Amino acid sequence: MRHRALKNMSLFAAALVALAACSPGTPDEGSKTLKVAYQKTDSFTALDTMFQSAKEEFEAANQGVTVELQPIHGNDDDYGTKLALALRSPSTAPDVFYEDTFKVRSDVDAGYLLKLDSHLEGWEDWDKYDDAAKAAGRADDGGTYAVPLGTDTRAIWYNKKVLAAAGISEPWQPRSWQDILDAARKIKANDPSAIPFNMYAGKGTGEGTVMQGFYELLYGTGSSLYDEESKKWVVGSAGFKDSLGFLKTLYDEQLAVTPAEALDANVWKKVFGEWFPDGKLGATVEGSYAPSFWQKGGSYEWPGYEQDMGVAPFPTQNGDAPGAVSMSGGWTLAVGAETKEPDLAFKFLSTALNQKNSLAFTVESSQIAVRTDVAADPGYQDANPFVKDVSDLVKVTRYRPATSDYPRISAAVQEATEAVITGSRTPEQAAADYDAAVTDIVGGDKTVRK
Repeated sequence: MRHRALKNMSLFAAALVALAACSPGTPDEGSKTLKVAYQKTDSFTALDTMFQSAKEEFEAANQGVTVELQPIHGNDDDYGTKLALALRSPSTAPDVFYEDTFKVRSDVDAGYLLKLDSHLEGWEDWDKYDDAAKAAGRADDGGTYAVPLGTDTRAIWYNKKVLAAAGISEPWQPRSWQDILDAARKIKANDPSAIPFNMYAGKGTGEGTVMQGFYELLYGTGSSLYDEESKKWVVGSAGFKDSLGFLKTLYDEQLAVTPAEALDANVWKKVFGEWFPDGKLGATVEGSYAPSFWQKGGSYEWPGYEQDMGVAPFPTQNGDAPGAVSMSGGWTLAVGAETKEPDLAFKFLSTALNQKNSLAFTVESSQIAVRTDVAADPGYQDANPFVKDVSDLVKVTRYRPATSDYPRISAAVQEATEAVITGSRTPEQAAADYDAAVTDIVGGDKTVRK
C-alpha cells in the first residue's frame, strides 16, 4: 500500500513540486534564505503557528535573512515519506525540519542530520531540557542531532456517560485485559449501536496502530519488541501471540470498530470528531494530546469535554507490576546536514524553541513539556484537566527502538494486526509470519527467541 514504489514516486514528485512552488525568485545579493519543512494537517496546526511566530521574530532580529516556511500536508507516514525524499537531494533538502524521534538514528546513519553538539554548548536554554528528553535526539556515536519539541504518553480515554449508562462506575480503572473486555461487553449489551472499545489495528493507521494499541498490549505481557541487552529483535514471543489474541477477541466479538473502519487511515477523525462527542464510543487508546482536538480552537471543538471524558492508565495483561504501561514518542527539530548556513539554521531552531514559543506550542498541541521552565508555567499546568494524569504515565512509559531497522519492523507488526482483525490469519499464524519477516529484515543472527 503506502510503501509501493509507484506511490513513493508520486509522493516524491509531489514533494518536489511543493518545495519548488514555495521557492522564491533569485534573492538579492547578500540576502540569505533558510528553508524550514514541517508537517501541517487540518487537525494539526500548532507547529505552523509556532513557526509563523518564530519566522517573524527571527527575521526582525536578522536583517537580510528570509525564512521560507514549507509545510508538508499529510499524516505522519506521508510526511515522513515526503521529507525523506526531499532530504535525498541537496537542492530540495530543508535547512531546518520537523523530525520524528524514532527516525533520528536512521537519518543520522543516512547522513541527513547535522551534529549539533558545538551549537548546543553555547545555548543557555539547553540546560532547561530534561535529560531523558535530550536522549531522544542522541545517536549511537553519543552526539546530539535533534532537539525535542515535546513528548507524549498513551492512555485509555473514555466517555463517562457511555460507561455510566452501562452500569460502569467512574472513575474507571481497568486492572487487567479481562477488565477491559468485561466493560466492553457491558457497553455492547446496553447499546448494541455503540462502539465499546477502540484499538487501532492494521496498516491504514500506520504508526498509530502500534503506538496507540499493539505496544500497550505487548509490553503489558512482560515481552518486548527488542532486547536492549543483546541488541537483537525478539521472535517467538508468547506475549506477541497473546497481544494478537486480545485484538482477535475485541474484533471477533464486535467490541471495536469494524475491520473496514479500522483500515481507514482517517478513522481517528471519527473517534475525535463524531463518536466521542456523540456518545457512540465507550473508550479508545490514544495519546496524551487528545484534548488538543476538543479544546477551544481545536479541530473538533467540544464544549464540556472536560466533564464528559475521563482518562485511565492501560493495564498490564494480568495486573502484574508495575500495573500499567504507556508508550512515548515525540518529535524534534533538526538541522539538515546539507545546510549552507549551519549557524543561522541553529539560531532559527533555538528561536523556534525558546520558552515563549515552546510554551505556546506545548499548550496548543497538548504535548508533555520537555523544558523545566515550560513544565513549571501555570499556563501549561492549567492547559487542560488531564495534564497531571497523562504526565504521571511517564513513570511507566516505554519508547520505540531507535534503530535504522525499526520502520520496517513496525510495518511487519502492522501487517500482523491487520491479518488477525480481518480473519485472514490466526494469531499464531500471524506471529509466525512476523517472526519470518523480522528474520528476513535483520538476519537470523540479529534475532533472539524469548
